[in-house]
Amino acid sequence: QVQLAESGGALVHPGGSLRLSCTASNITLESYAAGWFRQAPGKEREGISCISQLGSRIEYADSVKGRFTVSRDNADNSVYLQMDNLNPDDTGVYFCVAAPILTIIGLTRGMFDYRGQGTQVTVSS
Repeated sequence: QVQLAESGGALVHPGGSLRLSCTASNITLESYAAGWFRQAPGKEREGISCISQLGSRIEYADSVKGRFTVSRDNADNSVYLQMDNLNPDDTGVYFCVAAPILTIIGLTRGMFDYRGQGTQVTVSS
């Protein structure tokens, strides 16, 4: 059974940073594009970022561009999301996903094959 396990979520003050990790099991992540979306209470799913199999193509939502950085380590079967200058609007559950092809629009529409259980990020003073 394919599993994506996120970690790194926490409570952080505005302006702070977090690094989310996602490690895949029973899947060769290198064969898949990977990405992140978030879900806040009362809000729709928001695609955050995606990265192609070898990292040559990366996309970000406008809301996080310049503050978030996605990366991957195929040797470790993992993908990461470095989040800097966090603000309260970044609060939500962050999910890692994998699919043969990913786009920000596709993430927002739920167009992915595999999804983790999510990790909570709370930005509050």
